[in-house]
Amino acid sequence: MLQPYACHPGQSRGRRHPEVPAPTRSEFQRDRDRIVHSTAFRRLVYKTQVFLNHEGDLFRTRLTHSLEVAQLGRSIARTLGLNEDLVEGIALAHDLGHTPFGHAGQDALNESLLAADPASGGFEHNLQSLRVVDTLEERYPEHDGLNLCFEMREGILKHCSAANARQLEAEEPGGVGRRFLDRTQPSLEAQLCNLADEIAYNAHDVDDGVRSGLVTLEQLEEVPLFKRFLRETLTLHPALKGRRLLFDSIRRMLSEQVYDVLRATGDALKQATPASADAARLCPPLVSFTPEMAEESVALKRFLRVNLYRHPQVVDTTGRAKDVIRELFAAYLAAPPAGTDAEGGEPRRIADYIAGMTDRFALREHERLTGRRLFD
Repeated sequence: MLQPYACHPGQSRGRRHPEVPAPTRSEFQRDRDRIVHSTAFRRLVYKTQVFLNHEGDLFRTRLTHSLEVAQLGRSIARTLGLNEDLVEGIALAHDLGHTPFGHAGQDALNESLLAADPASGGFEHNLQSLRVVDTLEERYPEHDGLNLCFEMREGILKHCSAANARQLEAEEPGGVGRRFLDRTQPSLEAQLCNLADEIAYNAHDVDDGVRSGLVTLEQLEEVPLFKRFLRETLTLHPALKGRRLLFDSIRRMLSEQVYDVLRATGDALKQATPASADAARLCPPLVSFTPEMAEESVALKRFLRVNLYRHPQVVDTTGRAKDVIRELFAAYLAAPPAGTDAEGGEPRRIADYIAGMTDRFALREHERLTGRRLFD
């Protein structure tokens, strides 16, 4: 069922530590299963997407977001003839390196790490996700990490600074950092996960924004992409309102974005005709929206940035969350927590320890160390 330009597990570039093939699963299926059983994956259930864990039981977490990305990615991959298992594994692992408190936590940890060790390169959550699966997971007697296939690791490393790419290349010549230096593309499966990530968080941040009361349907009518499907729903169901109206509008928006990706990517693949997964890597990005949908998606992201992510209530919450991370880092730098890999006061190991925390554990630790309670 796979197209020639898909990643075929039998043609994988392999693992850093060779292993005997599994009798009943492909290499990418094994990787996906390892990710699902990892400690870092379980922690995602208590890591923030936009709203902190204690703010409501129905807001998205990193775990539910990752599941939504996997669902969208698999649906698109099946139609395009790409490898569904690879797409699912990348989707489930792409946020493993995220800190507690979302991007606010990441920014604060990056600042703290750079201040303590300017040569460290700071903190990048995509690089941390790779670090989790390569080094920090401790599940096997023979090696650190999960020992995933190259293709899975390539997809997990969505972004990487030039300095960190050079460091990766020095440690693993021709490995996952190489494409950032050569300016080539990752696999089509990785490209698809990147776009599925965008589709998922745009849709669920609309849902969570309205659920929180910080965004209204009236405000969303300013957004052409959402307005189009809100009007479509009301045309078919004039009396519909409330949650059903919101859900149906989002459902229609999600469906149209998926069909748009299929159309745009199908056309790009026909034009480029890559004969293999490696040939696709040498092409310009092939998995995309049409220009019209890309423009509408950007407008939706702009709306969410202004009306949700920068809402005074969210800004207040993220400001306090940053204080938690900064003060935890300072406390551990002065006195590393006993019995952890952060012993010795090394800034990178302290960053690893904090990045692995859930929101609620970070809050408990902060209160224990400082005596202050920043969230009710």
